[in-house]
Order: sequence, then C-alpha cells, then structure tokens
Amino acid sequence: MATILIIEDNEKNLYLATFLLEKHGFFVVAARDGRSGIELAEKTTPDLILLDIQLPEMDGYTVARALKSSPNLAQVPIVAVTSYAMAGDRERILAAGCNGYIEKPINPETFVAEIMRYMGDEGQ
Repeated sequence: MATILIIEDNEKNLYLATFLLEKHGFFVVAARDGRSGIELAEKTTPDLILLDIQLPEMDGYTVARALKSSPNLAQVPIVAVTSYAMAGDRERILAAGCNGYIEKPINPETFVAEIMRYMGDEGQ
C-alpha cells in the first residue's frame, strides 16, 4: 500500500483528499504546516507528497525546496495542490521542485486518477 503525505492547513481540503485517497487504498499521513510536514516526510518517506502552497509560517515553495534538498526525499514526487493558477505560478511551482500541480478546488471524480499519474510503479 502506497503512503501519501498531505501537507495542508485547511481542514475541509485535508478531509476530502484523505477520504478520496483512503477510499482507493492509499495510506494517508497528514501535516498542518510546512515544518511538521518536512519532519513527517523524513520519518515516513512517503511514496508521494501533496503540498498546499499557501501554508502558515513556511510557504509551499520553501517546503518543496527543503524536501528536494534532503537525500532521503529527493526522489519522492511532490504535487502542489493549489488555488494559484495565474500566469507564472506553474513555472514557480515546478522551479521549487514540484513534479506537477492540481488546481483547487479539487475535482473528486478525477483527483485520484490525477494523483496516480505521478505515482509511477508505486501506485496500485
């Protein structure tokens, strides 16, 4: 069973993503801010990280760079889940180390399929 770490401070967004992923057989761990997200990633070495960009204290760009600089986590795909969809945002997200992004609000009908694109062989 693949482990997905969600770093998200919004309770409703976290609940929906967790519900959809667990329903499809994923093991989900969650952090509410960037610092604890980095710590949890180091402890669990997830198969994929879903990262909100608008986080308290440490934004998602900083979190992504920190995750990618860790030798244990450099190969873990990071997918930004964000409401940022303006010109240049995609480039900033990818430049910070994310492998891709999904726009909020997430679509419950396509969310898991979108996640699976980034999972490679670790998916089910």
